[in-house]
Amino acid sequence: MTTANIEKHKSNDTAWRIKAIFTGSIGNLVEWYDWYAYAAFALYFAPVFFPKGNPTAQLLDTAAIFAVGFLMRPVGGWLFGTIADRSGRKTAMTLSVLLMSLGSLMIALAPTFAVAGIFSPIILLTARLLQGLSVGGEYGTSATYLSEISTPGRRGFYSSFQYVTLIGGQLIALGIQMLLQKVFLTPEQLHAWGWRIPFVIGAALSLFAMIIRRHMKETITVEKENTKRGSVLILLKEHPRAVLTVIGLTMGGTLAFYTYTTYMQKFLVNTVHLTKERSTFLTFWLMVIYACIQPLFGLLSDKIGRKPLLLSFGLLGTLLTVPILTAISHTTSEWSAFFLILAALIIISGYTSINAVVKAEMFPAEVRALGVGLPYALTVAIFGGTAEYLALYFKKVDHESLYYWYITGCIFISLIVYAVVRDTKHTSHIDKELK
Repeated sequence: MTTANIEKHKSNDTAWRIKAIFTGSIGNLVEWYDWYAYAAFALYFAPVFFPKGNPTAQLLDTAAIFAVGFLMRPVGGWLFGTIADRSGRKTAMTLSVLLMSLGSLMIALAPTFAVAGIFSPIILLTARLLQGLSVGGEYGTSATYLSEISTPGRRGFYSSFQYVTLIGGQLIALGIQMLLQKVFLTPEQLHAWGWRIPFVIGAALSLFAMIIRRHMKETITVEKENTKRGSVLILLKEHPRAVLTVIGLTMGGTLAFYTYTTYMQKFLVNTVHLTKERSTFLTFWLMVIYACIQPLFGLLSDKIGRKPLLLSFGLLGTLLTVPILTAISHTTSEWSAFFLILAALIIISGYTSINAVVKAEMFPAEVRALGVGLPYALTVAIFGGTAEYLALYFKKVDHESLYYWYITGCIFISLIVYAVVRDTKHTSHIDKELK
C-alpha cells in the first residue's frame, strides 16, 4: 500500500508512538539548533567576516547571508521531498541531518577575514547554503512523518511537536549563548573565537541525530514501480489548489514567526537598546513558554478543528501587529517588552502549532513530503528568509514602522486563505488512507 505503513495493531501503542515521535523529532531539534545558532551568534561573528562599517551594516551583511541560505530551502524541499516520497521518510531525514552537520563544521572552522580575505565570507556563504539545503528538506519530511505516525484523534497534538523541537533548537542555541556569556567566556573571547563553539557542538549533535534516525520506523511502503511518487509534475498537475493553499497558509505565519523569534533578539538590542545579554535572557524564557504552549494548541485543534486556530491568528495578527511592535520599540521596561512579545507569540501559536498537520493532511502519501516541503520552503525563502534583512534595511533608512505594516499585509493575505480553505481535520487524506 502507498499510505501509512504503521501496523493497525499498534495504533493504540502509546509507548511505541512516543518513541517514534522522539526519533522523528530529535533530528529536527538538532537541525534547527544548527540553523538558529547562526542567527543567535551573528552579533558576535559579524565583525570577524565583515570588519568594516557600523553595527547595523554588519548585521545587514550577515542577515543577507542568512537570507541567501533560505534560497536553498526550496531546492532542499524538492530534493528531500522527492527522496522521502520515493525512498522513504527515514532515508531523507537521515541524509538531511548529515548535510547539516557538514555545514556547521564549515562555519566552526571558517577562517577570519583578516586571515583569508574575501574567501572568509565565501566559506561562510557556502556553509549556509548547505544548511539551507538541509533544513529545506527537514520541514516537509518531519512534518509528514509526525503526521503519519499519529492517531486520527491526536494528530494535531502529535504533529505540534515539530514546532516544539523547532523552538527547542533555538532554545538550545540561546542556552549555550547564555552559558558562554555569563559563565565561561568574556565578551572579548566571544567576539574573538568563542562564537565557534556552538557550531562545533552543532556538528557533533547532528552526527548523533543521524545515528538515532537510522533506527527510525518507516511510515510508508515504498513502491518502486509507482511513477507518481515524488513527482513534481504530478504534484502540480493533480494538486495545484493544495500547493497554492500551502503558499497562502505559510506567508503571514512564517513572516510573523521569524520576526518574533529570530529577528526579535536583534530588535531588542538595536531598537529597544537592551544589552546583548539581557536580550538573550528575555528571548530564552519567551521561547520556553512558546514551546510549551504548542501541544496545547495542537490538542485544541483536535477538539475544535484546525480552521478556528488559523482564523484567530490571521485576525489578531492583522489587527495587533503594528500596535505590538510599535509598543515594543518605544518601551523602556524589560517586563513590558517581555509580555508584549509573549502576547504576539501566543497569537502566532494559532499557526505554528498546527501548520505542519494542516499541510500534511492536504496531500496523498505518494506526494505528501514533496507537497508539504516544496511550496512551504519556497514561501519561507521569500518571506521568512528576507524578514530580518528587510527589518534591518527599513531601520537603516529610518522607516522601521513600514516593516510592521508589511507583516500586517502578509498576515491579512493569509487570513483570506484561512477563511476559504476547508478544515483539514474533516477532509484529511491521511485518515482516508487508514480506512
